[in-house]
Amino acid sequence: MEDRIPDDVAALAAAEGLGRHRLTILPKRHGFLMTCNFVFMILVGLACFVLPGLWFLRQALRTPNFSRRAAARRLHFFEAGLIEIDHAGVPAAFRWDSLTVLQEITESYVNGIHVATGYRYTLHKQDGTVRKILNFYAEPERWGPFIQQEVAGFQLPGMLRMLAEGGTLTFGEISVNRTGVATPRRGAVTWREIEDVRVNNGVLVLKKAGKSLSWSSRKVKDIPNFLLFLSLVDELRRTTAAR
Repeated sequence: MEDRIPDDVAALAAAEGLGRHRLTILPKRHGFLMTCNFVFMILVGLACFVLPGLWFLRQALRTPNFSRRAAARRLHFFEAGLIEIDHAGVPAAFRWDSLTVLQEITESYVNGIHVATGYRYTLHKQDGTVRKILNFYAEPERWGPFIQQEVAGFQLPGMLRMLAEGGTLTFGEISVNRTGVATPRRGAVTWREIEDVRVNNGVLVLKKAGKSLSWSSRKVKDIPNFLLFLSLVDELRRTTAAR
């Protein structure tokens, strides 16, 4: 983590109206043992098989430990958005109030033992700019949820107003309005009919009252601005129950 930001990043943040700088996330460097393992696999691969050795060399040269370009990448967070510096040194700015984010978190197991967690946050800007933010950066378990929380916090009030005015909002294949939720395959149900909303192993499950099976299920990775979607659903179910 670092506090000072380059002049070009500060200028872009000012132009985009991102407000005060909050923090910067650095690339995640491999520890001593992992670095030694990379070197060992490269030497063994080159000595015995050549192609595997070249593959390990290529992978190693992409890490911040061996690549200046990779080490120079940054994820800068501001009050109203973020700026990511890619492998070519090109910055891209995203505002919380207009950002669309898709998240994909995968757990890897070997013989029933958890060995790794993969993080992928795909950021979409209205002008077509797309950036994929991976656990290449340190602390993904911290900055990933933070991105979702900021998007939800900035966009929720405006979306609630749209719904109050009779609008319909779409999140991937799921549409919501004041009266209920709909999907192309399952049709529509009212909020009073939805008994339970839960997430199980990366899948959103909507359960209809009186039914043992789910009414609809969707992978979280396919639902844009997932935390915002959940916040809207919670609010719509709450206000429906209060009427």
